Amino acid sequence: MESVTAQGKTFEGVVVKSAMKDTATVSVERYVKHPKYKKYMRLSKKFLVHDAGNTAKVGDKVTIKETRPISKRKNFILVAVTKAAVQDSESPFAEGFGGTQ
Repeated sequence: MESVTAQGKTFEGVVVKSAMKDTATVSVERYVKHPKYKKYMRLSKKFLVHDAGNTAKVGDKVTIKETRPISKRKNFILVAVTKAAVQDSESPFAEGFGGTQ
């Protein structure tokens, strides 16, 4: 008998919160056309993602994949960090923005 693996949905999004243990909140944007008015809109949805070891930081671009339910609202796992967020020390405004010297 062959083993059949079901493919789940895969999304790319941005981490907006990583304060919970082994969980990150990822915002995924879609670009869709309105059926009546034919205008393109950006729709976003937040997913709770299982992130073992808390590897993702806020601002990281990540790839997530659908999996079995891990908890009540957590049905996705973190596959990879596509692009790491800019750290504060690397930011051009790290020294302060017009503050006292």
